[in-house]
Amino acid sequence: MILDIYKDSLEYSAKDWKTLVILGVICLFTLLLLPAFLITGYNYRVINTAVHGVINGRDPLPDFEDLISMFVDGVKVVIVQILYLLLPIIIFFVFAVVAGQANGVAASAIMIIGCIVTFVAFVVAELMIQMGICHMAYNDGAFSKAFAISEIKEVIDEIGWFECIATLLGLIIITLVIFSVVSIIIGIIFTVFGVSTAVLGINPSAIFILGGIINSLITMFLVGPYLSIFNSRSIGLLYTMQI
Repeated sequence: MILDIYKDSLEYSAKDWKTLVILGVICLFTLLLLPAFLITGYNYRVINTAVHGVINGRDPLPDFEDLISMFVDGVKVVIVQILYLLLPIIIFFVFAVVAGQANGVAASAIMIIGCIVTFVAFVVAELMIQMGICHMAYNDGAFSKAFAISEIKEVIDEIGWFECIATLLGLIIITLVIFSVVSIIIGIIFTVFGVSTAVLGINPSAIFILGGIINSLITMFLVGPYLSIFNSRSIGLLYTMQI
């Protein structure tokens, strides 16, 4: 089932390359912060489509319409993420403060335990974030549903904690692999060009700089948006496994 989710999401994300370019253009202005909420809001729409769809369905990519609503959705998602991540952050600082009051081996032991507990809390928080956002989308965008802990836990229980964590881990691995493969391919192409120009006695510096620029542009305008949609779609479909 997990592999079906990945397959569906990989195909779904490549349905409309114009959408990827539009998201890439918005990414150019993310330093202004406001466009970042639009990207988050669009990914929320992808999740919303997925939680109301089925694996290997014919869902279209969401349209870029009603940008104010998209922006508001993006803000809601960011707030959900921040509030859930507060717990592991607080846990870490509590252990850090306690360790600061201890000495030697005791301090080190406390920090090691603190890091382990924080990591577990972070994994749980991340899972609650993803399923909470899906739960909010499934319930017509009701913000309170993102924090309906007992309901979200029931969803995760029905899907299976192992399946949920394995899916998230798989998404991380796939994302890193795709980024790496694209960068390596571009690197090889421009390395060949660079070596060829060097053999001809031409300074290859400009070739390598151009390769770096093209790699950045492809990542921003195509690969990055593609993977953001892929991840959002996968999380939304994972949620449907309990329905």
